[in-house]
Amino acid sequence: MEWESPFKSDILKGKVALLTGGGSGIGLGISTEFGKHGASVAIMGRRKSVLDSAVSYLQSLGILAIAFEGDVRKQEDAKRVVELTVKQFGKLDILVNAAAGNFLVSPEDLSPNGFRTVLDIDSVGTFTMCHEALNYIKKGGPGRSSTSGGMILNISATLHYTASWYQIHVAAAKAAVDAVTRNLALEWGTDYDIRVNGIAPGPIGDTAGMRKLGPEEISNKSKEYMPLYKLGEKYDIAMAALYLASDAGKYINGTTMIVDGGLWLSRPRHLPKDAVKELSRTVEKKSRDAPVGVPPSKL
Repeated sequence: MEWESPFKSDILKGKVALLTGGGSGIGLGISTEFGKHGASVAIMGRRKSVLDSAVSYLQSLGILAIAFEGDVRKQEDAKRVVELTVKQFGKLDILVNAAAGNFLVSPEDLSPNGFRTVLDIDSVGTFTMCHEALNYIKKGGPGRSSTSGGMILNISATLHYTASWYQIHVAAAKAAVDAVTRNLALEWGTDYDIRVNGIAPGPIGDTAGMRKLGPEEISNKSKEYMPLYKLGEKYDIAMAALYLASDAGKYINGTTMIVDGGLWLSRPRHLPKDAVKELSRTVEKKSRDAPVGVPPSKL
């Protein structure tokens, strides 16, 4: 379904955004909405074919878009892509870290190397991109006033708020991403006027993550034991990103916004509603019938 944006089409006019993982899934959803709302968009990813088709798609919508091949795990790639973005567009206002790795695995079957790979992409990769973007995104950076810095947005998850089956590597990595978000918000917010926020998406339809982690067979069963289970759309995450990146979110810093329809709060009911009413009536009656304030005699 095509949703219409509630935001003005020029709220990011004149802004330049660089998005890792911006060529597919949630990253492409954000790239698209940033572009539709006036931003020039640079996307970074490892697969040339994915980048090429993403740029063609963005350009077909009239969006000023370019792509650079690069791996967030390599500092030289991060540095090169940030510099090329600034060379192309003259500045950098928004960095979105959406590149991520994931697969289902139980802890005993996960090698330390597999664990490290996901932390390298999600946690270290996020920090590396922030580190290389700092000189451009801070107040007084190229093409930027001496009083206002840019904005960083890190895509996280809700897995680590409780615990998640077969996701120990990702839960650890996203917990680190949230910590990076808060610490940079404190330090770079203070020193460089950079806002740093995050978004923790729930399950989003039509994404590689959902195809890998929540095949249809699983999501049908999920509805039975997760009362709030429903799929979100890439649009939902992109609208949250737009809000945080625009002036509407100018006083928000150090927050990871949960966009999951309340799913992480889901618990199965241990009693149906009718039983609750019945039970509370019984308990109420018992407490009314009991003698008040007289301790039982020890004799």
